[in-house]
Amino acid sequence: MEKTLKFEEAIKQLGEIVQKLESGEVPLDESIALYEKGMQLSRQCAEMLEKAEQKVRFLQKTEQDDG
Repeated sequence: MEKTLKFEEAIKQLGEIVQKLESGEVPLDESIALYEKGMQLSRQCAEMLEKAEQKVRFLQKTEQDDG
């Protein structure tokens, strides 16, 4: 099983993948593998952002309820 990356690490890797793909110098097989990895990283980042957003909403609601 692959190690879960921190958000910043995942974004950095995603940026590196985009640069490689945009360079046009990557063979087709590698491009497909990079695209697949990029999609995984994108989903992982979206999930992390959603969890963070839920936590912020919870904290805001808790603050409003206490206030």
